[in-house]
Amino acid sequence: MFGPIGWPEIIVILIIALLLFGAKRLPEIGKSMGKAIREFKKSFKDVTDELDEDELSKPEEKNTQNK
Repeated sequence: MFGPIGWPEIIVILIIALLLFGAKRLPEIGKSMGKAIREFKKSFKDVTDELDEDELSKPEEKNTQNK
């Protein structure tokens, strides 16, 4: 039903955001969203790193349990 968002749709969204929030608040909103995305990526990376470490340590535990 809906396809990918193209340039015309993005421009319309940006114009609506400009009208709703004003020119002064848009940079603040963008900065806040950037911080939130960075924090999310950092947290996601930390969790995946922790899971990878657990996977690496589990085979060693299995080998010692089988003996």
